[in-house]
Amino acid sequence: MYLPAQFREEDISALHAAMRAAGLVTLAVAGPEGLDAAHVPMLLDSEPGPFGTLRGHVARANPIWKTPAEGAQALAIFLGPDAYVTPSWYETKRQTGKVVPTWNYVAIHARGRVRFFDDADRLLAIVTALTERQEGVRRNPWAVTDAPADFVASMLKAIVGFELAIAKLDGKWKMSQNRPAEDRAGVIAGLRAETAPVAAEVADLVAQADAKLRQG
Repeated sequence: MYLPAQFREEDISALHAAMRAAGLVTLAVAGPEGLDAAHVPMLLDSEPGPFGTLRGHVARANPIWKTPAEGAQALAIFLGPDAYVTPSWYETKRQTGKVVPTWNYVAIHARGRVRFFDDADRLLAIVTALTERQEGVRRNPWAVTDAPADFVASMLKAIVGFELAIAKLDGKWKMSQNRPAEDRAGVIAGLRAETAPVAAEVADLVAQADAKLRQG
């Protein structure tokens, strides 16, 4: 990932919070025929430090788990809030006109060796944890135990689990840090005037970045 210094985020707690807030994650694995990728939810365990471990599962019919060598290198890509930034929000546009559109976004790349497994108990633990994360906030949450045990057992046979011990963790918070303060103020105001809820999230992140820059 191209990562200019002004966009780099190194706070592990901030990185982990954004990773846990992500929905689908892209898992890219290197195999003998090149890269393959899957899009799946993942669990993050903060141990072992400093970066932690990712766990999840893919369909047994998905070839992504069949070709890599044991302990192959993998990359998990997490995306956070993102929004288009129009040059019309920049004070620089009014001053010089020398501006172009861009995109503000949060992206995290977690690299490490991935291992696949089909142990039923480990798979059940992953499926249960993923379900509880999504269902726990619902008025009438569904639980894995609501389904017949023999049906759950048959479903577990249709998936393969994976574990990725994170060896390298890169975070990119591209939030207009490369623009003058007046332009950042315009971006914040412009995003807050948008109707999409994610625009307000990005506006808050630009405001946080702006505050850090003003503090020096």
